[in-house]
Formats: sequence, structure tokens, C-alpha cells
Amino acid sequence: MPRILGIFLFICYNKLDMFPPKLKKGDKIRVVTPAQSLAMPWVKNELKQIAIERFKSLDLNLSFSRHVNEIDEFDSSSIQSRVEDLHEAFKDDSVKLIISVIGGYNSNQLLQYLNYELVKSHPKILCGFSDITALANAIYAKTGLVTYIGPHFLSFGEKEGFEYTMDYFKKCLFPEGPIEVKPSEKWSDDKWMVNQKKRKFYPNDGWWIINEGGAVGKIIGGNLSTLNLLQGTEFLSSLEGKILFLEDDELSTPPIFDRDLQSLIHQPYFEKVKGIVIGRFQLGSKMTKKLLEKIIKTKKELKTLPIVANVDFGHTTPQITFPIGGKAKLLVQSNQVKLEITE
Repeated sequence: MPRILGIFLFICYNKLDMFPPKLKKGDKIRVVTPAQSLAMPWVKNELKQIAIERFKSLDLNLSFSRHVNEIDEFDSSSIQSRVEDLHEAFKDDSVKLIISVIGGYNSNQLLQYLNYELVKSHPKILCGFSDITALANAIYAKTGLVTYIGPHFLSFGEKEGFEYTMDYFKKCLFPEGPIEVKPSEKWSDDKWMVNQKKRKFYPNDGWWIINEGGAVGKIIGGNLSTLNLLQGTEFLSSLEGKILFLEDDELSTPPIFDRDLQSLIHQPYFEKVKGIVIGRFQLGSKMTKKLLEKIIKTKKELKTLPIVANVDFGHTTPQITFPIGGKAKLLVQSNQVKLEITE
């Protein structure tokens, strides 16, 4: 009996990962609002129309959840409305991709109300970033379903500089095979969703090599401050054997990023993390390579980990799409960095 119980517990606590079917032409997409609403005053019709046309160019058919335009004093909608929309999207077997309108602050309100058995029995792609980190990591932790950190629906409304984002969206979510991630040629930190005419692009000076080394592991992560909301809950996967992909927005100044990273280091099994990939910081954060190196070098737990930063994901544009629960290979050497998403 003890042996049978041990096997049962092993199965329960080691869910098999499950990859949702990749996209193909003609697939149906559902736009949902786990956080902020599509009805926010600054979301202009032109922005939505550009996004709609971009999905048409991929031969994907958009549909919108029932409560996508519901809005309250928090620029969001009720927990009940958001949960209903997610459940409806997962139940609809004609829907192959669920994509968030945008991020926000309150996706974690939904986690205890989601029907994870429903999600698990109707596997499909979930994509978004920033606050959607909570939802993506919770679904993976509870079901083993691989989710994706990538552009929002409104991200597809970018007039200029979207080619790199589109390229990696297609590479990750359509049948492609292993993806070798390369730095973009240029990047921007404009508030382009509000003003598309006032854009400034900077040449990309490449990835920052912080610590050398190599690693193979499964990916978890996303927005660091949002990921940390899951600490101590059933909604955060074990850090054992993981490569952490971490980013944060302009509010994450060096002292705040330092504190948030330290909090993650305090989690169980952090000593078995394989490597860290850090997304590009926004200009408003005032983070520099020198400051980031100082933060990393003061933490003894990070000394043996390969670490690279200034990678194209986070709150600047453009951005890659990557799988939470997928596998990555990372090689960081003094003269080169190789990052490959293998599944």
C-alpha cells in the first residue's frame, strides 16, 4: 500500500506537460480580457482595425468574448465576467488561440475561480504578456498545459516596427520546429498605442552577457513582479530544472528589480534553476548593464548560472513569443550567445 500511494503522489505532483495544437490557416481566435478592458478610452478604433487586419493577413478568424467591452472603475470588468469569458473560450473547440486584449493588474483575481479540469480537457494556445504572466504560469502549474508569453491583441495594432514580433509569433505558434532567437535590429520604448505618429527607434546593441555557461531546461517566467504574486501558492511551478525568462516594466527601477529578484531567489528549489534570460528594460527603469551586473554579482546563488539580458521581450517593442513549459537551450560565452527554443 505505501508503494502504491507513493506512485500515486508522484503522478499527482508531476503532471505531464501538454502542448496545445499549433495554429493553421483558417483557425478561430478568441480575444479575452483577463485584466484591462478593450473599452478603455485610449483604445482608438484605428488601433483595433490595424490589429484585426494583421490577423486577417495570417488567415486567422477573430472572435471577441461577450464581456470584452465591459469596463469598471479599475479599467477592467467583474471577476465573474472574466472567468465566464475564459471558460467559454476554452469550451469552444473551434477556438484554437485565446489572446488577451492587453495586460493590467488583476489577472491573479481569477486563479482560484478557474475550472482547471475544463482547461486541461480542451487544450489550446493562450497568449499574452505582462499581467497575463499570472494566468499563463498558473494554468501551466495546475494542468501541465504549455502556455505562451507573447503579444496581446492590441500589440498587433502597431503600425511600424512589428515585423520582428510577427516573425517570432509565427515561428512559435505555427508549425516551425526549433527556434533560434536572434536580437532585433532596432527597438522602441514609445507609448505607441496612444500615439503612433511619435515614434523613436534605437539600434539594438545586442544582448548583455552577465554570466557565462550553458543550460538546458524548461521555461517559466514572464513579468517578474507578477510572477512573484504567485509565491507560496499552488499556482507557481517548481523552479527545479527551469530556465527563468524574466522582465519588468518602467516601474522596476534597479532597487526594485533587485528586491524582486531576491524574493524569487528565496523560493524553494531555486538552487536547481539552470539559467536566467532577462528581457529588455524600459528607459524609465534607469537600469543599465553596469547596474544589472552589480545586482547579479552580489547574489551568491547566481554565480554559477548562465545569465544573459537585454533580450527582445518585455515592455519594449519588438518582442519574441516563448512557451511557458517549453524547453530552451542557452549557451553564454564571452564571444557569443546562443538561445534556442526547442519545443
